[in-house]
Amino acid sequence: MSSHTPSLPHASSEDAQTGMAGAHSSTHILVVEDDPEIRALLQRYLQRLGYDVSTALNRAGIDAAQQRKPVDLTLLDLMLPDEDGRTLCQHLRQTSHTRIIMVSALSDSRDRISGLDLGADDYVTKPFDLEELAARIRAVLRRPLSDATPPAMQTAQHYRFDNWLFEPAKRALYGKTGVRVALTGSETDLLLAFCQNMHRVFTRAELLTHMHDDEKTVDPRAIDLLISRLRRKLAHEGRQLELIRTIRGGGYIFDPDDTKA
Repeated sequence: MSSHTPSLPHASSEDAQTGMAGAHSSTHILVVEDDPEIRALLQRYLQRLGYDVSTALNRAGIDAAQQRKPVDLTLLDLMLPDEDGRTLCQHLRQTSHTRIIMVSALSDSRDRISGLDLGADDYVTKPFDLEELAARIRAVLRRPLSDATPPAMQTAQHYRFDNWLFEPAKRALYGKTGVRVALTGSETDLLLAFCQNMHRVFTRAELLTHMHDDEKTVDPRAIDLLISRLRRKLAHEGRQLELIRTIRGGGYIFDPDDTKA
């Protein structure tokens, strides 16, 4: 058994009552963990508390669990063999409303802060106490879900502006000749924010809230560089059009002649 594998305690009366009363096999918890002993132990323990539990090792397993039934809470290990938990956290935030508790042997405060900044609702370090974990799960489940639609669910439509066709789901821009201009994740997030809020002035800090890519744009001044990159890609025959204008002392505004596809 792994040195990080907790022992399975007897379910307390509070755990049993709260778990069964709150779940009734309807609360769906997804355990994303590559250690088979920890994964099996968590599954048995949470099922004993009355939760409907799925397990996964990677993105494919996560998507399969979501298709089976919407996931209410995900226990997400950071150290995974295919993609790390940070990348999968971003994926979950963009594709679902699930609450997320990161579980990791990384205990440094910077790791905790990084996990929470990525959108995790809580962060638990290994080795952990199962009863404490159960309490954290109950606390997170009591929090209301956001009414906001996840970013990836907002990208079904296309946007047309100034002879461009923007397809967020493909991270692509198409000019009037049909030539594709590939976008990075951050450029896609930024342009999507602009297209959904045309003619609105954004501060740098407000634009940062729309960044979900793994480029980890954390410095508000880095937005300036990202704007510059996007302007170059929106250039027409070598000429940068004023589609994204700088507002002195204010930020940026996307101001094309727009129509939505």
